[in-house]
Amino acid sequence: MMALSKVTYFTHLRAVVNPGRYPPSTVSLRLLSFSSPEEAAAERRRRKRQLRMEPPLSALNRNQTAPKPQSTPYYLNPNNPKLPEHVSALTGNRLNLHNRILTLIRENDLDEAALYTRHSIYSNCRPTIFTINAVLTALLRQSRYSDLLSLHRFITQAGVVPNIITHNLVFQTYLDCRKPDTALEHYKQFLNDAPMNPSPTTYHILIKGLVDNNKLERAMEIKAEMDSRGFAPDPLVYHYLMLGHARVSDGDGVLSLYEQLRDSLGDVVEDGVVFGCLMKGYFIKGMEKEAMECYQEALVKKKMSAVGYNSVLDALSKNGRFDEALKLFDRMMKEHEPPKKLSVNLGSFNVIVDGYCGEGRFKEAMQVFRKMGEYRCSPDTLSFNNLIERLCDNGMLVEAEEVCGEMEGKGVSPDEFTYGLLMDACFRENRADDAAGYFRKMVDSGLRPNLAVYNRLVEGLVKVGKIDEAKDFFELMVKKLKMDVASYQFMMKVLSDAGRLDGMIQIVDTLLDDGGVDFDEEFQEFVKGELRKEGREEELTKLMEEKERLKAEAKAKEAEAAEAAKRSARAAVASLLPSKLFGSKETDSESKPEGETQALNQEESTNATVPEAEFAEKRAETEGDGTSDQVTTA
Repeated sequence: MMALSKVTYFTHLRAVVNPGRYPPSTVSLRLLSFSSPEEAAAERRRRKRQLRMEPPLSALNRNQTAPKPQSTPYYLNPNNPKLPEHVSALTGNRLNLHNRILTLIRENDLDEAALYTRHSIYSNCRPTIFTINAVLTALLRQSRYSDLLSLHRFITQAGVVPNIITHNLVFQTYLDCRKPDTALEHYKQFLNDAPMNPSPTTYHILIKGLVDNNKLERAMEIKAEMDSRGFAPDPLVYHYLMLGHARVSDGDGVLSLYEQLRDSLGDVVEDGVVFGCLMKGYFIKGMEKEAMECYQEALVKKKMSAVGYNSVLDALSKNGRFDEALKLFDRMMKEHEPPKKLSVNLGSFNVIVDGYCGEGRFKEAMQVFRKMGEYRCSPDTLSFNNLIERLCDNGMLVEAEEVCGEMEGKGVSPDEFTYGLLMDACFRENRADDAAGYFRKMVDSGLRPNLAVYNRLVEGLVKVGKIDEAKDFFELMVKKLKMDVASYQFMMKVLSDAGRLDGMIQIVDTLLDDGGVDFDEEFQEFVKGELRKEGREEELTKLMEEKERLKAEAKAKEAEAAEAAKRSARAAVASLLPSKLFGSKETDSESKPEGETQALNQEESTNATVPEAEFAEKRAETEGDGTSDQVTTA
């Protein structure tokens, strides 16, 4: 109350001292106080209403005109794209649904989470875009790209408006799938249609993904676009670009980008994320002294994040300084105090595991790999594949299988690359049956091996004389894969060399039915050449003629069935037309209920204006006209 009284009092004094500058106060006669808090609140509400209805003009310029009314709000214009939901929509039942789906994600039941989300789209409790993003992120984390894109397509068709996080997840998915052109097409469409601007995270994802897909020039163009949009110089973006130049051994490009960043930041670079790539640039140019000086400077003066530490670790371990990398790794683990400071992440362990494997110290690599959980780091499929590949390449198949067996306990599922590594290693160790078992396990688990993995399997089985197993896998995968001509010819050649021409003819029979590839003249000549070895060349001609005859008969039957269906439809229409459209009054009267017919007869007798005989004559003429119409129509 005292504060309100002082403000009112000093306002009144200023108006008295300088009446030309301050307008007369609209305060009531009770200048210094109100009789009750309710009266003061009522006065405040009255003033707010008055200000909303009559915006005050400037006291210095009484002649200025009132501001022009604003244009139609964005959300009221039907031509504008819809805006994504605000986080305030995540309340009530929608929040309960969100928490339920998050529980399914934590339980690693992503199939149920995605299905629950789909079912909820058309229910009374529609999930928010934040709930959908949580499911998409979980699918991306487990590299389930097809499921992610399927769910994204579903919500788009259902009219759910995506936000910037949704778009970023789609960009990341296509870049991880090695489809940078598709990612850029979606980015172009996003710029043209989306009612929002890209975020710094958008550029991080695009530039890193393009660098990983060997699209360095396009990444530089995206960085230039980012600068043109007014974004501040981002050391993480420069880190990705410098890493791309280091991968192609362009030390000058690395140093040039660093100088550009330093000039943009005023000759001071505090973020240590770029110093690992800068060290790589010095190592590429043979400037080891400068590289180690940069390393010492980064540890003393710069702000090092986990990403920056990992880059320095990688530079040291891949340039003959693995002992220094181990010292740095020990320091990182001591500084790691989550959530206060995160100096170690999954990438740190991956770099050290790679370093140990490069030094031939595989047991220590496996020990470090298994210590991730102590630092709240969970290995993903990529981490497992990295270690399994190193073990398989060095003849340690048993250890690789042991590591693969630990994946399920960590909540990680093997992918096609995992099974492909183990399959190839089994063939190198003369364990063809185990190799076939890994391939079959991959198919049974719902994964889709590509044609290259299938070809390696069949070639490996044939090499050890397991032709029957190879043919079984061919018959299994011919329905799941899009075989090329070379795959068909390889299996036919194997059967022909084994004197099993009947099996080869069976494959041709299946090929002619399915039409998987074009059975052109060149392919036919190949088959005839194999059959000619046994004097059975004419069998191919007879088989093709039989197939043509069967196809012609099938087409004739289809045409006959279609004609019969047309005749049946015409007969049905003809049978309905007389009774429904041109039916006689006698028929109509017979179809009416008895009570309705009696009422109609009574009404006719009551309203009759002609003699009964004349009326009967006219009625007979009318019925005769109806009958003639029916006959004509028929």
